[in-house]
Amino acid sequence: MPLPQRSISAPAAAREQREMWWHRATGYQIYPRSFADSNGDGVGDIPGIISRLGHLADLGIGFIWLSPVYASPMVDNGYDIADYRAIAPEYGTLEDMDRLIAEARERGIGIVMDLVVNHSSSLHDWFRAARASREAPEHDYYIWRDAAPDGGPPDDQQAAFGGPAWSWVEEVGRYYFHYFSPAQPDLNWANPALRAEIYDMMRWWLDRGIAGFRMDVISLIGKDVDARVYEEGPSLHDHLQEMHREVLAGRDIVTIGESWSVSPETGLLYCGRDRRELDMVFEFSHIREGWDPERGKFAPRPFDLRGFKRELFAWQDLTRHDGWTSLFLSNHDLPRQVSFYADDGPYRREAAKMLATVLHLLKGTPFIYQGEEIGMTNAPFERIDQYRDLETLNHFEAQIAAGVPLEEFIAGARRNSRDNSRTPMQWSPGPHAGFTTGTPWIEVNPNASEINVEQDSAQPDGILAHYRKLVALRRERDIVAFGETEPFLANSPAVMAYQRRLGAQRLVVLGNFTGQEQEVELPDGVEGAGTCLVASHGERHHIPRQLQLAPYESLAVLIS
Repeated sequence: MPLPQRSISAPAAAREQREMWWHRATGYQIYPRSFADSNGDGVGDIPGIISRLGHLADLGIGFIWLSPVYASPMVDNGYDIADYRAIAPEYGTLEDMDRLIAEARERGIGIVMDLVVNHSSSLHDWFRAARASREAPEHDYYIWRDAAPDGGPPDDQQAAFGGPAWSWVEEVGRYYFHYFSPAQPDLNWANPALRAEIYDMMRWWLDRGIAGFRMDVISLIGKDVDARVYEEGPSLHDHLQEMHREVLAGRDIVTIGESWSVSPETGLLYCGRDRRELDMVFEFSHIREGWDPERGKFAPRPFDLRGFKRELFAWQDLTRHDGWTSLFLSNHDLPRQVSFYADDGPYRREAAKMLATVLHLLKGTPFIYQGEEIGMTNAPFERIDQYRDLETLNHFEAQIAAGVPLEEFIAGARRNSRDNSRTPMQWSPGPHAGFTTGTPWIEVNPNASEINVEQDSAQPDGILAHYRKLVALRRERDIVAFGETEPFLANSPAVMAYQRRLGAQRLVVLGNFTGQEQEVELPDGVEGAGTCLVASHGERHHIPRQLQLAPYESLAVLIS
């Protein structure tokens, strides 16, 4: 599956860099519960994924990031793991998982597992033993504190999903810490026996043939609870360096760490050439730009392109000569990108292509979230009972109790709830969008009759065809994979513009983020004639000093 490794001639200021297979690959995230249901129970499963591998191979992706399929009570849809070496029955069996790994590999696609080791499920055997006795070795696999003098929690720390971060266990007379929900007790990474268990589990999966790990909220594992330091805590990088030595070093895999706190100041501590803890990180500075600084994601702010560009280009600058980065606008925790950043109405197709163009032609590894490649949109839910997401439901209770009007909360959820990306994949205009023959676990977006794979793939200039072209450009063009990024028009509130440079070549990329025509004046030296590699509104082979962009128009011209 991996591409041959070779040294490339990076831009002049960069040192020699060893090319890895994932430098030219595009990832595709599958949320198994919502991707494809093979048995009609309304829940997606592994055999359903296998049945759709042809779609992914046709798209040209290099690897699948598979959200958790492990045994779980599904309090947080699988991000609460009860057994790291077993498959949830609703998703299939371990034999199904082995078949997925093998059949994907036959198509040149790797499987990247979701590694969730900041916390386990409260139903994991480790926690069952830990809560039964203070003397059990597993008791120290978790974070415990005695009650406060009044018998209440040791302090007033709050969980990210709402409510206190401490829960009481009568059997041992202590409180345990959970950064998320009480069903997700945090693991105690200070315990070397726990770390050894995790490393052994990781080796077990790698030996089954997976292509790597996406590491869920990995920047939390070094936390100091008593100091209330959660993200990027004092022992984080010691743990990641040990993980690299014990498990990852010498393997031809890819590792992606999720961090809501990583910044350009700390990014190379994870993935710099001299550190090599991980290959890249998912960072969210460009996502948080759209959140209210106090009330968070459920009170989203109007989209500000200038701030968005500032954050994206800061990471392009950081990884200019060292490290690597991931490129994404969507995932299972985020709203549908065409709804949040652009237009999911009359200009949906143009806007979807524009967002793909400006993202995929940056330097880094792009990720496509299921349905993004056909321009799927946010769900138009109007009632709280239509939502299934634990985070949304918990914040609903807290914010309503705090006096936030119902209509205001629902409006925020329609824009930013995690369920926007979790409605079933829209395969066809048929019943339940071709996702299932049964009743889906969450409602299908009612626009599935117009937005689906079957109809989009029949259009030569469809969104899917546009994505296919972008994926191929990264595989085939050195400048897309490795060129330096030079942004311009930084203060434009309407247009994203940059060029990539590699040797004598320049790739000029432009995208209009508005529904109005935009007059663009480019800096000196940007204009030139060449080859149009991709365009949403007809090919242009010349970039003039001044040009006009149609609503949501995007293009990329290679100039030699």
